[in-house]
Amino acid sequence: MSARSERGQAMVLTVVFLVVLLGMAAMVLDVGSWYKADRDTQKTADAAALAGAQALPDDPNKATQLAQQYADKNGGLGSGTISISSNIVPNDTITVSVKRTAPGFFSKVVGVNGVNVGSTAVARTEGVSAVKYVAPITVDWQHQLLNCTGPSQHPKCNVQFGVNTTLSLQDLHSPGGGNAAGAFGLINLNYGDTTGNVGAGTLAGWLTSGFPGTLPTGIYYQAPSANFNNSQFDSGLDTLVQNGTEVLFPVYRSLMGPGQNARYDIIGWVGFVITSYNTHGSAGTLSGYFTSYTADGIQDTTGGNPYFGVKKVQLVG
Repeated sequence: MSARSERGQAMVLTVVFLVVLLGMAAMVLDVGSWYKADRDTQKTADAAALAGAQALPDDPNKATQLAQQYADKNGGLGSGTISISSNIVPNDTITVSVKRTAPGFFSKVVGVNGVNVGSTAVARTEGVSAVKYVAPITVDWQHQLLNCTGPSQHPKCNVQFGVNTTLSLQDLHSPGGGNAAGAFGLINLNYGDTTGNVGAGTLAGWLTSGFPGTLPTGIYYQAPSANFNNSQFDSGLDTLVQNGTEVLFPVYRSLMGPGQNARYDIIGWVGFVITSYNTHGSAGTLSGYFTSYTADGIQDTTGGNPYFGVKKVQLVG
């Protein structure tokens, strides 16, 4: 074989090798692009499901609209779907699937125009069994706007949100002082602490920022009602009123023991916006309205706690 022939063969092999190498590199680039497109569908599905779950369980139609709107702003669902289902309570779960075609570029050389990519996300909204950022003010479960019916151990409640109301501070030293359905009391949020001896500064900090730990339902001791008229506590109330801040109140089922030994049986949580207040020594009033509240806490996975509109939204599965 001549040297010229060998050089010709080497050139042909080199060209073939380069074509194969370029093809492989092109496929790698396309596969990387497809992988990114698939990850993008998961991000869209997750965010759309979480957006829609904000409206559950109260308004499934709005939940579907919110999920669709979010998906549309982030590439769309493609041929995917949105569905609402029930787990513990009706309409507490939303499922969003995203299905798109990711185009090929270099892969078209070998006849691959694109691939199908897609992801599914499930978000659920439930009441809470424990919650963070609670304010040290507890409200009677028998308040007329909480609309609780049935036995006290397992009441069913349907809160009227946005309706102005006035709550009266309990005088725990007076006979029958803990029985008024429109009453509220100050509470020691140190769960397990058997005294009410927390300072006004501590109470004021819990009022404006919420208790930093995660609190369960159960028995909590009262805090002295005189703190309601303390300058630090009143300054915190002023801040909440001026900012229109939504706060999280514990709801109590019963009050046990008078005065210093009083204990509240906390059965749930409710959102409240304080619009004004009045102080009169150890008495006083809070005016405002109840709100639904999306909380940082632990979902109630059994449905055993009364639901007062405080919910936790999270992805599942």
